[in-house]
Amino acid sequence: MGNFYTDVIQQDSRFQSARRVADLDLLEPTTRRLVEQIVDNAQKMGIALMVYETYRSQARQQELFKNGATRLVTVGVHHYGLACDIVRSIGGEPSWKGDFLFLGELAHASGLIWGGDWGNPDIKRSFVDAVHVQRCTVARQPALFAGSWYPDDTYNTYADDPQLRFAAATASKPTGSKSAARVPRPRKKS
Repeated sequence: MGNFYTDVIQQDSRFQSARRVADLDLLEPTTRRLVEQIVDNAQKMGIALMVYETYRSQARQQELFKNGATRLVTVGVHHYGLACDIVRSIGGEPSWKGDFLFLGELAHASGLIWGGDWGNPDIKRSFVDAVHVQRCTVARQPALFAGSWYPDDTYNTYADDPQLRFAAATASKPTGSKSAARVPRPRKKS
């Protein structure tokens, strides 16, 4: 039995392209719906956003790495239709400027992992990607990359197996997409 990755992404003509892809149709349907929800909710807050990149091939990852735009040699969750980068839209142009804590709050409320805290704001991370969201916990990434796991329609990152959540909390460094400016961790409410 297939999944969105094998049935759609691997069959797409851009599967090996080194070009940036921002096509929402290459996001797994539940992930796409949650990303659209984030963009809509930000719009209601008066913040214009754009989905800057969805699918990413290994060839694109290599180009980004070679050009110093990422610290990661191997493509991550973007490759599986489960992640995207969402940036501000200023006059129709992408912008990475400013604080993206609001994106973390919207991602969490939508059930997606935010690259600003990788699902756990209590752990200081060495790798922060403030414009990245994904529908896969850090702990599930090895199984995703090995092809032994892919989320179904009901998968909820924040209701994941407690042992996997613990593994994610103790992981030394998450895997993400391109490197972004560090942002302060959200403070706990008193």
